[in-house]
Amino acid sequence: MTTDIFEGYGVEITLPDQQDFLKIRETLTRIGVESRKNKTLYQSCHILHKQGRYAIIHFKELFLLDGKHADLCENDVERRNTIVRLLREWKLVDVTRDHDFGFEPVAPMSQIKVIPHRDKDEWVLEAKYNIGKRH
Repeated sequence: MTTDIFEGYGVEITLPDQQDFLKIRETLTRIGVESRKNKTLYQSCHILHKQGRYAIIHFKELFLLDGKHADLCENDVERRNTIVRLLREWKLVDVTRDHDFGFEPVAPMSQIKVIPHRDKDEWVLEAKYNIGKRH
């Protein structure tokens, strides 16, 4: 029996190429929720590497994993799932067998902003969770 190191949070993935970890991490900084007031993008998801396994996890799920309070709602999970689907379509990740993505709830793309790499200097990219830092 395997232990669920992600405690039921996130979507476990594999990397087609182990060298893609940094590319995925950077790509996720450019996917999130856009501020209506200014050109700020709030990063929705992070890639987590733990005990040789990987997952795409919503920042609120990371707070819950840390034992902190977070108001994770269904829409947060839907956005995470949509982001995982994008990463899979772009061939950056594969979803593990434990996740059947045929029936996962997803959010419409109108709820998610993707900043092209060439435009990232025009935006403030804000992470609400920083992996490896005390919160």
